[in-house]
Amino acid sequence: MSTTTTDPIADMLSRIRNAIAVNKNEVSLPHSKVKEAVAKLLKENNYIDTVDVEPAPVGKTLKLVINPPQSNARITEIKRLSTPGRRYYTKSDKIPTVMRGRGIVIVSTSKGMMTGLEAKKQGVGGELICKVY
Repeated sequence: MSTTTTDPIADMLSRIRNAIAVNKNEVSLPHSKVKEAVAKLLKENNYIDTVDVEPAPVGKTLKLVINPPQSNARITEIKRLSTPGRRYYTKSDKIPTVMRGRGIVIVSTSKGMMTGLEAKKQGVGGELICKVY
């Protein structure tokens, strides 16, 4: 089985969504800098517990602990916004709010990955990666 996909971020989000659906508390997936940046933003905003980069026989593995054992996940929905076939770019003043501020949107800007709130404060727009609440 090949671990290469056309949209690695969508694959990461699907793995997280599937793990939550079957009450798993951790996910392992192939490492990339973009996936690591998204995972660190989820950790900073208290949606997942830990993000670890572990060596693998080939390359690295990204290990995410979604929630502690015997507790519920803090992610209700996680959805990809921009896809390889349809990119979704926006200006800083048009960045959407998620669930009236209870969720976050992750934006890829020229200054790196950040939440929509940080991008609005810095006045930079970019590609909308995903929304989480």
